[in-house]
Amino acid sequence: MESLRFVLPQSEIPTHWYNVVADMPNPPLPPLAPDGKPATPEQMGAIFPMAILEQEMSSERWIQIPQPVREIYRLWRPSPLVRAARLEEMLGTPARIYYKNEGVSPAGSHKPNTAVAQAYYNKQAGIKRITTETGAGQWGCSMALAGQMFGLEVRVYMVKISYQQKPYRRSMMQTWGAEVFASPSAMTQTGRAALEKDPDNKGSLGLAISEAVEEAASRADTNYALGSVLNHVALHQTIIGLEARKQFELAGDWPDIVFAPCGGGSSFAGIAFPFIADNAAGGRNGKPVRLVAVEPSSCPSLTKGQYAYDFGDASGFTPLMKMFTLGHDFMPPGIHAGGLRYHGASPLVSQLYKEGLIEAMAVPQLATFEAGVRFAHAEGIIPAPESNHAIRAAIDEALRCKESGEAKTILVNLTGHGHFDMASYDRYFSGELEDFDYPEEAIKASLQHLPKFG
Repeated sequence: MESLRFVLPQSEIPTHWYNVVADMPNPPLPPLAPDGKPATPEQMGAIFPMAILEQEMSSERWIQIPQPVREIYRLWRPSPLVRAARLEEMLGTPARIYYKNEGVSPAGSHKPNTAVAQAYYNKQAGIKRITTETGAGQWGCSMALAGQMFGLEVRVYMVKISYQQKPYRRSMMQTWGAEVFASPSAMTQTGRAALEKDPDNKGSLGLAISEAVEEAASRADTNYALGSVLNHVALHQTIIGLEARKQFELAGDWPDIVFAPCGGGSSFAGIAFPFIADNAAGGRNGKPVRLVAVEPSSCPSLTKGQYAYDFGDASGFTPLMKMFTLGHDFMPPGIHAGGLRYHGASPLVSQLYKEGLIEAMAVPQLATFEAGVRFAHAEGIIPAPESNHAIRAAIDEALRCKESGEAKTILVNLTGHGHFDMASYDRYFSGELEDFDYPEEAIKASLQHLPKFG
């Protein structure tokens, strides 16, 4: 029988993360303080340990993974690379479709790849508590798990619409010992102000970040942890693509195109960045890999946002970052891919997109659920709503191959399973979900509030 699963031995867990900065044509633009000057490590040190800040600003190509982090990675890594042969057959395509299954982690997604690392560095720095935010709950679950591994208290501000839609994500976080509060909450000045303005506020990742950062900055024993966007998060996630490259060599194949969901950018960076190193060297056999970030049409930061300096949170507590943004006070609709409801994209992802080294596309909500159901019928795995965005793009590409007769190799980052997202699938099956293209006028209005400095 032809092998469909390509599994590396645990001895092949990468020993180093890959830093894409080393292979970018232009150095990344620095984060700025509110006065428009580059943010200093001392300013950012109020909420991050120094080891994390060193990684955030590093241009070294390879950064060693601490042994205690690799030991915890062994609980689920290396994750399998799987040929989706049944999906190929269902589609009648000559394309070869593979998926990297990050849903095998204890938290059910790719997020522990950075949560474990961040918990380790904070523990080493003597920190006792972590505050963080979560959208769909995958990041909150991962940070709760990592906090438990290293004996850290964890408090999670969960976007209110997800808090209501995904109660069992809350239960998972609490099982691992975390406190979970719906954001906006009455526990912070940011939350109280948002609720005073709109008592029915559904929340946003930007708002939840503000609450978590506000609390972390007010306590010496507490740091903040972010699950996406920042350079060090993208760095930790590259273990996905590094493993995938080795697994494709086992398979005797190589991707022509890579699709990954993109909200803040961590899952896209994780699988795509290691292939940028190959592309920078001219690609395999002189052919670069197409790298495509897939975002929701209801929160289209890369495809409809403005490339500008903006805050990473709703209240302006974070440094200013150069990114594609819809405006830091952008309030996204309550779509069910909660992990993609963010107003901006990673500065590294944004710069690579601006410079034409990666691609981006936006897809509507209903089409993503249709793709997820089709994937489940063929492969058995029920994907997370976020992953469905990449699956939609991959299916469409495979159908184009059916028309053209091209036998392309397609790689999808299956970022997590959907076992705790079944309420979303229920709404899809009952016809309660609808597509929502964010209005151009609303985006323009939000962009009017971009910070002005200098």
